[in-house]
Amino acid sequence: MRAVTIRDRQVSVEEHPDPEAGAGEVLVRVMAAGLNGADMMQLRGFYPAPAGAPQDIPGLELAGEVIARGPGANRFHDGDRVMGIVAGGAQAELAVVHERILMAVPDELDPVCAGATPEVFTTAYDALFTQAGMKPGERLLVHGGAGGVGTAAIQIAHAAGAQVTATVRNPDLHDAVSEFGARVIAPEGFAEHGPFDVILELVGAPNLPDNVAALALQGRIVVIGIGAGATAELNLRDLMQKRGRIQASTLRPRPLEEKALTARALERSVLPMLASRSVRVPVAATYALAEARQAYDHFAGGGKLGKIVLTIAD
Repeated sequence: MRAVTIRDRQVSVEEHPDPEAGAGEVLVRVMAAGLNGADMMQLRGFYPAPAGAPQDIPGLELAGEVIARGPGANRFHDGDRVMGIVAGGAQAELAVVHERILMAVPDELDPVCAGATPEVFTTAYDALFTQAGMKPGERLLVHGGAGGVGTAAIQIAHAAGAQVTATVRNPDLHDAVSEFGARVIAPEGFAEHGPFDVILELVGAPNLPDNVAALALQGRIVVIGIGAGATAELNLRDLMQKRGRIQASTLRPRPLEEKALTARALERSVLPMLASRSVRVPVAATYALAEARQAYDHFAGGGKLGKIVLTIAD
């Protein structure tokens, strides 16, 4: 099979052995795979794949068609359309995924949108509702509101009754992001627009001191992105006075059981909204598998609205 390959911090497309489904796993013919910030970090050498995942084939989300099943795999049948998160290896013609992590693709989602859905909506839902415990009517600030996770978070928070504010650096994207249900502001001086009950940090550590300043009493900061940096100086007295909480997580290294739970939560809470089109998946651009290098360059250039997706099979 052909697959995007990271070698010596360079992106190429190379031939790899076809994978085989093991116990509880299915073999998926990949139709589309989204690019994410984690792929860019892996390219830079900062985010290696966990043990058991392909070490040189990136990609954390995919959509495709089941073409074979391993022993004991019976949730899906050959030919079923599926999508899900993986620890690596999504950006390939074939991928092996445990059946418990996969979800059936709603009929209303085309392959490109399905390939751009699992990682960002799982990450956003888990951060906002499972970790931060966000409630209707609370005030949410999303940093990096024009990206894949940002647009997903804005939409599902707005649908849940939150008052959403989002920072977007590119002024040309403000109106488009506001259509997802957010008041859009520039990143500079964002703390003046608080207080906020929940802050979703997708940019990185430089925002942390002002995040604390912008917190409401008993506010929560959830850090799930550090592209702008991982280290910051923080006055803990300020956090104590707010009785605030800072927590952080990554999705990729979680064990199977935890990933399966995130998939079931998405099936219950988000897939119905995608099927009804009350929530949508904005796609900034698509690239064929052979154009992977251009896709990565586009992602690195910033300034996009929504997801960049590799289309791998029709």
